[in-house]
Amino acid sequence: MQDQSLEKTIRINMLFDFYQTLLTEKQQTFLRCYYHDDFSLGEIATEFDISRQAVFEHIKRAEHMLEEYELKLSLLGKHNRNRELMDQLQLEIEKVPEEYRQTITKLLDQLNRLE
Repeated sequence: MQDQSLEKTIRINMLFDFYQTLLTEKQQTFLRCYYHDDFSLGEIATEFDISRQAVFEHIKRAEHMLEEYELKLSLLGKHNRNRELMDQLQLEIEKVPEEYRQTITKLLDQLNRLE
């Protein structure tokens, strides 16, 4: 159960990194408080003088929006696939003769910086 919660938190944080500017300011604020700053629903409700249920609904709606954006744009999926391919490429570079390895490694480093 805790593993699922951690996985969800990581996923929401990653989706937030990609799509936060597509959310309303209030959605951004509540997600940041809840997922980044680890505030409870009650703490957020007190801070913004609204009900705990209202905070919960704002967060659930924002989570839904992040998932919808990912369904349409797949930025997180593409990012994860690129990371996998970069890792595979790094392993393959180790098999390349030393004389070529430095040039290829520099190119891979440049690609990594684009991420």
